[in-house]
Amino acid sequence: MPVPPRSRVTIKDVAAQAGVSVATVSKVLNQRYGVSAETFARVTAVIKDMGYEASLVAQSLRNHRTNVIGILVADIEPFSTELLKGAADAIRGTGFELVVYSAGGRTGDPHGWEQRYLTRLSGTLVDGAVLVTPAVDLEGLPGTPVVAVDPHTGRAALPTVDSDNLHGGRLATEHLLQLGHRRIGLLTGREDLKSAQQRETGYRGALASAGVAVDETLVRRGDYDADIAAASARYLLSRPDRPTAIFAANDTTAIAAIDAARELGLRVPEDLSVIGFDNIPESALCTPPLSTVQQPIREMGHRAVELLVRLINGAEPDQTHITLGTELVVRQSTRPLTP
Repeated sequence: MPVPPRSRVTIKDVAAQAGVSVATVSKVLNQRYGVSAETFARVTAVIKDMGYEASLVAQSLRNHRTNVIGILVADIEPFSTELLKGAADAIRGTGFELVVYSAGGRTGDPHGWEQRYLTRLSGTLVDGAVLVTPAVDLEGLPGTPVVAVDPHTGRAALPTVDSDNLHGGRLATEHLLQLGHRRIGLLTGREDLKSAQQRETGYRGALASAGVAVDETLVRRGDYDADIAAASARYLLSRPDRPTAIFAANDTTAIAAIDAARELGLRVPEDLSVIGFDNIPESALCTPPLSTVQQPIREMGHRAVELLVRLINGAEPDQTHITLGTELVVRQSTRPLTP
């Protein structure tokens, strides 16, 4: 027969086992005065033996704090995974715990999945939240500190952490121009994110500085989505006047473009140069290894948590809008254009 699930140990169970009142157990849990050393030791031992854990909700109602930070992500994918590693590094020694909430990729709701999650969690389960690539312009909830990573294109009232996407977009495009490419396709990012707009602006600016007119037919949707980018890449590469190089607004879509080129019988980089953006671990492992623009994703997660902890603790942050540097990483997916 199946073993019935073990019921949750309550504060009343601890009190009964220790032979004290619920109020005494509460004092021990909250390290308040009025409990003898002997009783404190006995109750603590019972708590440990019974595996009692205080409810976060009950704790928050008593103390108005949970000491938990929520990180809200659209999905668990390479970018968010790297960012979470940085967040986990930053949380150590702060006294806070970290909980990750994923929308599972279901971010098409125009009302914003983040707003629903914040409404459910704020004040009872988390003391503040980091929003990663938010889908809508959010001001957060009253009394709930929020930091946005790779923010939405809306107002800049929320504290933010991002990278120098404009410079990165220029770096990627200039690299292809220096290799002799002039027909350079662009697979755009999510149009509602500042990062995507700035990367496209960098692409356009680099072409203009080189005296190359932008061919609007070479600018196609990528949306930071592999399937959408693959379809756009197939369209571009099936044209008789196909581009000789593609700048994809993130590494996931750059890898999708390489796969699409291979399906069409094109070789990378011999027939097509491809460059991405992010420098996720997969970029160095794909075939060929991907040239890309590195943004410090882990540091972005680290800095976002640091900023949020300061806000929760009521400390005045040095900066509320943090922009980190980007740099070119050249691998084997790009090469000089051959006549």
